[in-house]
Amino acid sequence: MTGSTINKIENYLDEIIPNPKCELNYNKDYELLIATMLSAQTTDKKVNQVTEILFKKYKDLEELSNADIEDIKKIIKPIGTYNVKAKNTIEIASILKELNYVPNDREYLEKLPGVGRKTTNVVLSNIYNVPCIAVDTHVERVSKRLGLAPNKADVRKVEEILTKKIKKERLCRMHHQLVLFGRYYCKSQNPQCDSCKLISICKHQKTK
Repeated sequence: MTGSTINKIENYLDEIIPNPKCELNYNKDYELLIATMLSAQTTDKKVNQVTEILFKKYKDLEELSNADIEDIKKIIKPIGTYNVKAKNTIEIASILKELNYVPNDREYLEKLPGVGRKTTNVVLSNIYNVPCIAVDTHVERVSKRLGLAPNKADVRKVEEILTKKIKKERLCRMHHQLVLFGRYYCKSQNPQCDSCKLISICKHQKTK
């Protein structure tokens, strides 16, 4: 893929998504971390609905670490896999309360319960503006459709490829744009191909 093609993608995303941002609601750094962990296999919209209740009831890490796990389960039940997520929420709060902040430390974060590379990348990118890209289902799908990454690439490989192809100063912005593009435009089902200016490079269109 040439630099001009990358520029074409970037320019189009700037046109349709000029102000990209994370759609998870949070007011504190640990709220983003927990919300991102909770977002696995569900939607940001559902996560926002439960975290609005969760973070209003448990106002800091101390309160959250001492929460009744059954109450946490009840609050987050709508997002699914709530048993393990409730356990992770309390354990994360218990670990972080010693620091009382989310550190800019990948190794530390990836050791937290339920926190993998994707969640860590979201946190580091949004909280510390670290140039990294979190590959979720939307980013993976869009990257492969646009030829940014091969179809056989796993999420880690997609991340490596995007990190090499996209300028460092654009990575955080591009991450949000790819997520939103996949969520609202280049959807898994019924993508808006007819109005898309990237149709000429889209592999999905060519295989239809």
